Amino acid sequence: MTLPEPRFTWPSRNATAEEVLRWGFSEFGNRLAICTSFQATGSVMIDMAARLVGSGFNVFSIDTGRLHEETYRLIAEYRRRYGITVQLVTPDAEELGSMLTLHGPNLFYEDTLKRKLCCEIRKVRPLKRRLATLDAWVTGLRRDQTARRGKIDKVALDEEHGGIVKLSPLVDWRKEQVFEYASQHNVPLHPLYAQGYPSIGCQPCTRPVRPGEHSRAGRWWWEDDEDKECGMHVSPTGVRREFDLLLDEVLPARRPYVVH
Repeated sequence: MTLPEPRFTWPSRNATAEEVLRWGFSEFGNRLAICTSFQATGSVMIDMAARLVGSGFNVFSIDTGRLHEETYRLIAEYRRRYGITVQLVTPDAEELGSMLTLHGPNLFYEDTLKRKLCCEIRKVRPLKRRLATLDAWVTGLRRDQTARRGKIDKVALDEEHGGIVKLSPLVDWRKEQVFEYASQHNVPLHPLYAQGYPSIGCQPCTRPVRPGEHSRAGRWWWEDDEDKECGMHVSPTGVRREFDLLLDEVLPARRPYVVH
């Protein structure tokens, strides 16, 4: 995308991950936060940030309420290791309760639209609420993860979230580079990697992958679409009416006013 006349000097396209992070901290201070699900890229970014600025940076994670127990233990380890506070951002209780009442706790297995509804309530909407309080955020996205992520820039305006700045310092790293950094700096990694989970999300929606499968094949494995996303990093081109109706049922405030 073509960036508008900036309020600040953007880092070079060839800037290293450390340079991008340093620029972010310098420009935005405590109005910037690292968002991580505590997979390898997020873990590497936390370690990198700690080496740059100590413990004085913001970290948040979306706690959907359905995470693996191993994820919660890893979060506790990061608190101790780096002396940081990890903010856990949770779904709105009323929205979540409405969805569960209407569709049950395991609606995501029924069809793709209901799975996306679950992601919307548990992940996407909590993320939007947190980002509304920030000027910039840091993600662990890499271009080699999915075809949809192949054109991500290291620094961009996030129009989906109010035009704040989105930093993806590791976007041009390969998976091997991420794990090499983690090994070199003794970064704690998610224990489920050792059990065959290359991509880790909610417990009911994640399984180990089989030899030869894509790294994200274990996410929502019952769906046919290979380019799967939860919606946190996707700018929608339009809303399918079926999904909109599902969301309207869960969020009464969205329903159009009808004159009787």
